[in-house]
Amino acid sequence: MSSICLFPGQGSQSKGMGAELFDRYPDWTSQADALLEYSIRDVCVDDPRGELGLTQFTQPALFVVNALTYRARLEEGKPAPDFVAGHSLGEYNALLAAGVYDFATGVTLVKRRGQIMAAVSGGGMAAVIGMEPRRIQEVLSTTEAGRRLDVANFNSYDQTVIAGPKADLAVVKEQFEEAGVRAYIPLNVSAPFHSRYMREAQMTFAAFLHAVPLVPPQIPVISNVRGKPYEGDLVWQTLSEQIGNSVRWLESIVYLLDRPDPQFEEVGPGTVLTKLLAQIQKKRPSA
Repeated sequence: MSSICLFPGQGSQSKGMGAELFDRYPDWTSQADALLEYSIRDVCVDDPRGELGLTQFTQPALFVVNALTYRARLEEGKPAPDFVAGHSLGEYNALLAAGVYDFATGVTLVKRRGQIMAAVSGGGMAAVIGMEPRRIQEVLSTTEAGRRLDVANFNSYDQTVIAGPKADLAVVKEQFEEAGVRAYIPLNVSAPFHSRYMREAQMTFAAFLHAVPLVPPQIPVISNVRGKPYEGDLVWQTLSEQIGNSVRWLESIVYLLDRPDPQFEEVGPGTVLTKLLAQIQKKRPSA
């Protein structure tokens, strides 16, 4: 059997998340408060200022709740998993679980990542539902507008997210509808995350990341960018590429499904990744 922990990213946050964990782990809660310079419990549980949906707050909030959930999992007697993976922001929890850095370092990284990504404006994203990724890329390649867009998230055989200039996203909607897509849904985001338009932000974060000590993973971590495990001597390079490149979640899950008797567990709020896993298992071509 291969035990696998999956850590969710943005989109899984919800008001009230982690409520039972902050008092249980006052050491990490106070550490996060000091590093973030606000109460992480307030943002996650009560969200009095409506900040939980803002990237610069969402990322640290999810990281902390995911981390506390994983810590509780271990303290409840469950063994360390054989593999870990995280969707976008969740990859930072996978790296924490694998011992690449400690909790405080992880909070510092996601705080800065959230700030840098939140500072990017213009552009947007759209979910393309009911069309396989290869066909989506074919549709995008047929027009100038499509060629200015990138696939940001290969989430499943049925769900792919594209990103780029808002005008181009509007133009290709008709193309996808004509091609038979089930749904084309513009997303409520502030920027075209995980696309070429994030490369400047990626370089800014890479410079920050370069000063942070990272060690090789003690558990295999599946990389969003490559869809396969991190190589021990390429941790910094692999993580630094994430902001401006596609999240290859479909590829990552297919890799994990090929492990002996894979058993998955979503560690964090919500069931987004569990649902994507079910979609992938249902439509995965037979070997």
